[in-house]
Amino acid sequence: MANVINLWRHPIKGVGREQLDTVALTAGKTMPWDRHWAIAHTDAKVDPANPEWAYCMNFARAARGYRLMAISSQLDEASGIITLKHPDLETIAVNPDNSDDAKVLIKWITEISNPDRSLPAQIFKAPDRGMTDSGTASLSIYTKASLDALSKAVGSPLDQRRFRGNIWLDGPDAWEEFNWIGQRIRIGSAEFEITEPVGRCMATTVNPDTGLSDCATLDALQSNWGHKDFGVFGVVTKSGTVSIADRLEVL
Repeated sequence: MANVINLWRHPIKGVGREQLDTVALTAGKTMPWDRHWAIAHTDAKVDPANPEWAYCMNFARAARGYRLMAISSQLDEASGIITLKHPDLETIAVNPDNSDDAKVLIKWITEISNPDRSLPAQIFKAPDRGMTDSGTASLSIYTKASLDALSKAVGSPLDQRRFRGNIWLDGPDAWEEFNWIGQRIRIGSAEFEITEPVGRCMATTVNPDTGLSDCATLDALQSNWGHKDFGVFGVVTKSGTVSIADRLEVL
């Protein structure tokens, strides 16, 4: 039997992550509060006056600055205040929608950003969806068996936090999730159309505890399986709730 073992959301794109026990999903929408905010850098091609979804290259993320991977977060949905922790910085609690707090957040992120890359400049968000890596409003879905297979290939256990996914499943065989592309699945009471694999970047090479690149995940994917994909994107086609231990069904 296949079932949910972990749920994650990332309220600020590329900056922190937190675990959930349950989440209510809406058809055609991203996970609530996932990538709700993003941090545009100084060379971003975005228009704050007309905000809309934009490619990840416009934002602060671990592929551009490895130390960002070591951030953890906790969001208070009622107040919009997010608490951010990093092993090298003081903990902060800010509301990114507040202009004064936004300045504090930008300064905090800048301290652990790569000085040789474009630096954080402003908070950015789309009005109706999370700033996910896929141009389609989607979630990302992963399997423990695929993570175990990649861990074996690199010669050490890999933490699922490296992949910044939303839903993790136990039960399917390694890489079985790729067979779901073009099909529908049900998890809990929500249904999804699986649309495409998730192409990976250098962020997956970074240890989420230390913020150091310490594992050649991309090389291992390419040399063992001939691609750099890990996980799949799914679009919510039927609203519903997903919780830890919920079952997966391929429809």
